[in-house]
Amino acid sequence: MMDGDNCLDEPPQMLPPPPGTFVDREELIQHAGDFAVTQGYVVTIKQSKKDKFVILGCDRGGVYRNRRKPADDSSGEQHNRKRKTASRLTNCPFEAIGKKDDGLWILTIKNGTHNHEPLKDISEHPSARRFNETEVLLIKEMTEAGLKPRQILKRLRQSNPELMSTPKHVYNVKAKIRQGNVTVKNFKSLRAQTSAMINNDHAVTEPSWRQRNPPRVPNLIGGRFVDSQSFSSIDVINPATQLVVSQVPFTTNEEFRAAVFAAKRAFPLWRSTSIASRRRIMFKFQELIRRDIDKLAMTITIEHGKPLKDAYDDVWRGLEVVEHTCGLASTQIGEFAPNVSKGIDSYSIREPLGVCAGICSSEFPAMIPLWMFAFAVTCGNTFVLKPSEKDPGASVILAELAMEAGLPNGVLNIVHGTNDILNSICDHEDIKAITFSGPEAAGAYIYTRASASRKRAQCNTGVKNHAVVMPDANVDATLNALVAAGFGAAGQKCMALSMAIFVGGLSRWESKLVESAKTIKVNSGKEPNAELGPVISKQMRERICKSIQASVECGARLVFDGRDIVVPGYEQGNFIGPTILCDVRVDMDCCKDESFGPVLLCMQVECLEEAINIINRNQNCSGASIFTSSSLTARKFQAEVEVGQVGINVPVSDPLPVASFTGCRPSFVGDIGFEGKVGIHFYTQMKRVTQKWNDNVNVVESTEEGSFLTV
Repeated sequence: MMDGDNCLDEPPQMLPPPPGTFVDREELIQHAGDFAVTQGYVVTIKQSKKDKFVILGCDRGGVYRNRRKPADDSSGEQHNRKRKTASRLTNCPFEAIGKKDDGLWILTIKNGTHNHEPLKDISEHPSARRFNETEVLLIKEMTEAGLKPRQILKRLRQSNPELMSTPKHVYNVKAKIRQGNVTVKNFKSLRAQTSAMINNDHAVTEPSWRQRNPPRVPNLIGGRFVDSQSFSSIDVINPATQLVVSQVPFTTNEEFRAAVFAAKRAFPLWRSTSIASRRRIMFKFQELIRRDIDKLAMTITIEHGKPLKDAYDDVWRGLEVVEHTCGLASTQIGEFAPNVSKGIDSYSIREPLGVCAGICSSEFPAMIPLWMFAFAVTCGNTFVLKPSEKDPGASVILAELAMEAGLPNGVLNIVHGTNDILNSICDHEDIKAITFSGPEAAGAYIYTRASASRKRAQCNTGVKNHAVVMPDANVDATLNALVAAGFGAAGQKCMALSMAIFVGGLSRWESKLVESAKTIKVNSGKEPNAELGPVISKQMRERICKSIQASVECGARLVFDGRDIVVPGYEQGNFIGPTILCDVRVDMDCCKDESFGPVLLCMQVECLEEAINIINRNQNCSGASIFTSSSLTARKFQAEVEVGQVGINVPVSDPLPVASFTGCRPSFVGDIGFEGKVGIHFYTQMKRVTQKWNDNVNVVESTEEGSFLTV
């Protein structure tokens, strides 16, 4: 054990850049430089043989330490001259090595430690004032045109407002130009390239993770997409073709800690950013989502399998969340109580928590990540996102768009993995809050473990939604709703109506349901006529088929079987057609568990009260709908049913972001829900301030209860 004093003497941790493999030397240097900036230091080239290796060091130069030269006793001098105390620069021990091997550049860390404080603001470093090569050429052209240094600087800042150089630096560049040297180091790691500086004559080199076949999904750490150094990965499979779309790495512990550290380091500056600036980034973000909605939808269809129409709905639903975040300023306003006692005011303010994390399920690859990080970062938090390992592509695209919209480095980070990453997120002391959406067992585990670490947690888990159909319900509208909500997206959504309870009898509805199910077009999600695509994995298909068979063996009547469907051209796909089971009973497992497939369970009861009792006794029921022409029946149902979401003549659906998403029973675990005003409460904490100003004036207050005595 180290004592507290020794711990205080140690410099703050600055992580080295994650090791990796890169296409060329320039990509390796940029990777190291960009990551270093997120940690508070700057890398420089210490030694290089351009075609063989490059050695990178820390350009900070280390700390200054007081040194005194010892006296020389052998000199024979009677009076030793007192040496003046001076400062000596001690070099920083940090060192990273890049070597070319078999056509690729490999980065390794020889010494990742530093002996100095991190820079609080990277602009403090002298290198931040240097020009890049494009700017040097512009300086040369403007000098030849007769412009003065201040005029040149003014022109350069028009295209690059973040330029911190001074006229002195322009003079230095002009001196090098006169000597015939127009090449100046390009410090890309210190500030972002603006569009005006991009040289279109040179092709942009794709990062190494994109050039793999299949591509490997990157981590996002400190504003840079980096290939994980993990040797283990999971294949992302197209459920319609079984072709490998990409590979998802198991993020290493070092990479996870680097992501959290980057988020922690970005938090102080981001929380102090005005809400207006954060809102402008969200405005730009939604524009970019609209621009790339086709790319997002196609990625979702390829990885998840849902038809393009459902994929577009997924993105649009997430876009509504981003649109809502643009107006969060009014919802974060606190309360003010003047003169609570003589001369004393009291007010409350909402402040961000710090580093938050989100763990996603596969059902909505775009909407669920936007549920999480869009709200969190707009409130001033930084975020670590773990997408589903089955369909991570949409999360990566959204992160790219968020960075393009202006989200600062480190505010949003992405890591990948399964159980180990879940445990790390729950246990890491710097993560203050966790949002989860996924299976019930995983949600209960995450909530318990996160709560044990004193974190806020909200977990939206598996559900079993019911629909009650009264005898007076509109036939066509009810059938359309049951078919769309029961079979849409192959039943792979938390709001699917998987169970229909028919009051007064099922016989007149059964044949009509089968006829409607037969009209549904099952195909690959990319096909234009597809209404129902494959389920996401072979394991999920097997699980659904086993559940259907077990229900039949327990006495359910299979009136429409979709297990043997074959789609021409996609014979290897994970397809299950619409399936209808009648005469199911509440004691069957299919009525208790979430089916998560295109399976509609049907039962009949004698009266509305019996239907309500079935719903209220089901431990996994989160939402319920009723289809009826009677407003009195609907009001009775609304008042007596014990669920979080109620639909009247409509299926249970996700509310607009302005309204909060609510659940009950095991389907939601936590004290504060998703979205809306309560979503803001989850990602912020209340601070109460009581203030008094004396202003050097003596005021005698009354001695009433709650007041103060003489000031």
